[in-house]
Formats: sequence, structure tokens, C-alpha cells
Amino acid sequence: MESRTKPSSTPRAKAARTLIQSQDLGRIQDCYGIVGMAAQGLREGLAQRLHRDSVHRGVDVELREDGVAISLYVIVEFGIRVSEVSQNLTNAVRYSIERTLGLPVVEVNIHVQGVHVTGV
Repeated sequence: MESRTKPSSTPRAKAARTLIQSQDLGRIQDCYGIVGMAAQGLREGLAQRLHRDSVHRGVDVELREDGVAISLYVIVEFGIRVSEVSQNLTNAVRYSIERTLGLPVVEVNIHVQGVHVTGV
């Protein structure tokens, strides 16, 4: 049986992941309707909002032969159309990565981990 290394676990992939995560974070926080980044797993059914020093935990990057697949874990504002927020975020991230790093983005997945209600 052959031993295969996952493409996303090579040193080059790790360096690319770090670059992409740092690129995305500014764009994500600036998008209308996004309250913040969330951890990838839910704790007791609740989303954990990440602090600035750990927001990279809400971004998952997979390098593929045909490009980059990015998964974002976010918390959205109550009353905002999630479909519009997701589309705007997808476009912003795709544009940022393709323009600054020159890597084709083949997939952006938005995972809404929670909804924030102002005043509660």
C-alpha cells in the first residue's frame, strides 16, 4: 500500500494556508452583516466568537491541484439576508486571494455558525 501525503499538509501548503488566512481576515471582518469569526465546532450547541488573536481558527484552507478551496466559519447579524451576506463575502474573498496571491479560488464555503442579536 502506498503512503500518500495530503496535499494540504506539505510545507508549501502550510505556508500558502498562512498567507491565505491572513489575507481573508481583513476582508471578512469588513463585510456587511458579519459580526465575527467563529470556531469550526459548536460547543454545547453554541457558536464561540473568536477573539482577534485566534480568528484564523475560523478559516480552513485546502490546496487542490486546480486551485484553493476556502471554508469560512462566521457569525452573522440578525435580520440580515444570509444569502446576500454569503455572496458578498464569497466575492470579496475570491477577489482578494486571486488578486494578491495569484491563486485560483475554486470554492468558497460559508458556514454560518451563529446569529448575533443586538441588544440581547
